[in-house]
Amino acid sequence: MLPINKLLEVIKKLRDPETGCPWDQQQNFATIAPYTLEEAYEVADAIEREDLPALRDELGDLLFQVVFHARMAEEAGHFDFDDVAAGITDKMRRRHPHVFGDDKERAAGQVSGSWERIKADERAGTADQSALAGVAKALPALKRAQKLGKRASAVGFDWPDRKGVREKIREELDELEEAVGTRSLDNIEEEFGDFLFAVVNLARHLEIDPEKALTAGNYKFERRFRDMERAVTDSGKNLSDHSLATLDQEWRAAKRRLDS
Repeated sequence: MLPINKLLEVIKKLRDPETGCPWDQQQNFATIAPYTLEEAYEVADAIEREDLPALRDELGDLLFQVVFHARMAEEAGHFDFDDVAAGITDKMRRRHPHVFGDDKERAAGQVSGSWERIKADERAGTADQSALAGVAKALPALKRAQKLGKRASAVGFDWPDRKGVREKIREELDELEEAVGTRSLDNIEEEFGDFLFAVVNLARHLEIDPEKALTAGNYKFERRFRDMERAVTDSGKNLSDHSLATLDQEWRAAKRRLDS
């Protein structure tokens, strides 16, 4: 028996209403969704750490999530794992005509913009005809903002250059300052969201991934902070023993050590 078929048997037994696992029996799409997201992040983490044994394990955990969802759908009479596999196979073949198409399509090679054009054609057959249709609401906020901006840009709703985006950021920052003056948390949160959305649009115009950039920024901050923390601790003191001015000096020293 192929490994994938063994895995399908495992989830079938786990979900068996009489002899299965009580926890697995009780789950539904909504309760499993957070685990699916968690496993996807753990796959990304293994890749970031370049830990291939961990990546193999995490991919298995993610595959189990797919199998779990497919099994629940099969029990409800909607679709099964084979339908999922067949659907993604058809989609990939359809979106790569330069590889799987006829002689003319293969000879033409990959055409710039064809991927998005094919996806747009696919969306044309759905009930939601908006240019923003299909941008998943469960995406991380930065990634979703990036996709929304890209979709809007594709139909001409965008600044012609980075100058317009920078001006928008300044405008949103001014509005955030005004909101802070109102002391209304709802208003502040709304304007801060607008400010972040404008910053993500700048990242798109710079052709960088804001999620990746922020991840790198997080890593840089953590690395420098831990170095500063270690230096202060080695001197026999705690961070709380120092003034902000002294901590700023220690921070700059950590930057010099790490960036040299």
